Amino acid sequence: MGKRLSSKYKLDRRLGENIWGRPKSPVNVREYGPGQHGQRRKAKLSDFGIQLRAKQKLKGYYGNIGEKQFRAIFKEAVRIKGNTAENLIGLLERRLDAIVYRAKFVPTVFAARQFVNHGHVLVNGKKVNIPSYRCKVGDVISVKESSRQLPLVLEAVALAERDTPDYYTVDHSEMSATFNQVPTLADVPYPVIMEPNLVVEFYSS
Repeated sequence: MGKRLSSKYKLDRRLGENIWGRPKSPVNVREYGPGQHGQRRKAKLSDFGIQLRAKQKLKGYYGNIGEKQFRAIFKEAVRIKGNTAENLIGLLERRLDAIVYRAKFVPTVFAARQFVNHGHVLVNGKKVNIPSYRCKVGDVISVKESSRQLPLVLEAVALAERDTPDYYTVDHSEMSATFNQVPTLADVPYPVIMEPNLVVEFYSS
């Protein structure tokens, strides 16, 4: 098992939730945490613990973004006019790796980060290899023609476990996606409940 796959499954078990909705998640089999003490009764979480868990879940969902980068995204969400929790979700959904994952060009968000890093993705016809690149409404994100027959891509397109959301127009025959609008929390098809308001409380306390 690869390092990223192992990390992904460990995160699922630590949080006790199948945060990506994957059929092979170990949480589908055993809901207790990893390690020899995983089956112990869970202590009731404090308010801080609940907020921390919400932050870990959101960070983890987008490929376990580093704390420094995640905090920077939060600070930008605060600066933007409007609801900070909604702004945070909008900024995360504008990441190039998130769009590549949402458009079903690759099977996992971890694979999306690597896929972008390796230069397989174009934005408006130009190669972009920065996973955190922030796309704008109207941008067209596509898979480089020479990369469209990669097994990873073919596997992702065939996945029945998730649909592409309405805020993208996706054409799998051309392997392209147009970013139509910045989504709100209600628009995003998370397999589990995300609570960005608790993340705001975590950083504000």
